[in-house]
Amino acid sequence: MPLPKERLVREKALLIVAASEGDANMLYATGFFAPDPFIFFQHRGKRYAVMSDLEIDRAKKEANVNFVLSLSQVQRRAEKQGSKGATTADVLKLIFKERGVRALLVPANFPLLLADNLRKKGLRVRVMRDPFFADREKKKATEVKKIRDSIRVAEMGLAAGIETLKKARIGKDRYLYMHGRKLTSEQVKTIVNTAIMAQGWVPSHTIIAGGNQGCDPHDEGHGPLRAHESIIFDIFPRSQRTGYYGDLSRTVVRGRASERLREAFYTVRRGQEVAFQLIRDGVEGRTVHQEIIEMFQERGFVTGKINGRMQGFFHGTGHGLGLDVHELPRISMGRSTLQAGHVVTVEPGLYYKGMGGVRLEDVVLVTAKGNRNLTRYPKSLEI
Repeated sequence: MPLPKERLVREKALLIVAASEGDANMLYATGFFAPDPFIFFQHRGKRYAVMSDLEIDRAKKEANVNFVLSLSQVQRRAEKQGSKGATTADVLKLIFKERGVRALLVPANFPLLLADNLRKKGLRVRVMRDPFFADREKKKATEVKKIRDSIRVAEMGLAAGIETLKKARIGKDRYLYMHGRKLTSEQVKTIVNTAIMAQGWVPSHTIIAGGNQGCDPHDEGHGPLRAHESIIFDIFPRSQRTGYYGDLSRTVVRGRASERLREAFYTVRRGQEVAFQLIRDGVEGRTVHQEIIEMFQERGFVTGKINGRMQGFFHGTGHGLGLDVHELPRISMGRSTLQAGHVVTVEPGLYYKGMGGVRLEDVVLVTAKGNRNLTRYPKSLEI
């Protein structure tokens, strides 16, 4: 496990207290899934987990640490030394006293009350800004495979959803019908999510947004779906086994797309191609993003407020992907240098009220001389 940039000396240790199921730094540090908070610390190059009796045997088998300590045993030692009803702060004070630790480095989301209590007990607590583990940004080959596996599952879910749209009948009222009833976003989401769960992955907030709903990039979509309108799929499943995410977006039309929508689709696809040509080790993310914005404008797709709301291309081109669905680096107007080993999404979009939304998203691995696309699913507008 890599250390933060600051060199750890005898009196300083890394500390995380969190549930690894919801905290990517804890999962990265231990490789161990647990629904309840536990203690991880790293001192002089050794990694420790402090576990309850409920989890200790499983942690000894599964956690990627050097030592697993018993929480109950440390609590009893702390109580013998006068800490009646030993709290987490009492436990940590004893652990660090025994190891000569006086100063701690904690992540930005560390519990504030616990930090205050540790300071009251004489420990120096310093918060490190993200990234807490700098090497989380650069993915090892094993991590790339885990992300790729999650993308494949996203593709399975998408395929199930697309197949449903293909089977739907187009009514005279321009709505899509299945088994005599209007087909809804919720029904398609259920089909997509079921396909994902069948593989052992967890879907979360799957987006299937039709027409003007797609103009809000985070609108999950609701209600009946219409023919001849854009339908945005955005799917980001997480593996229950590894914790790594996939991320995938496609835009389709069941029926015939308008000329403006068709032009927007191929412009967004060209935006992806611009990114694929530029992304490589050492390139600034803002350079990639700006090139896409300028190309969109040249083709008549301007970004700005129209009728009081933002329209055009008003989100970033991409973000890091791994144990969080959104992590560093960013491909946007912020400062971020892409490096070999980064895994990032490439997801330009165009959104105009009346036309609907278009977004296409692939995931690429940044390499020394370019990038490698980890996504396979084709890009076709009309189905």
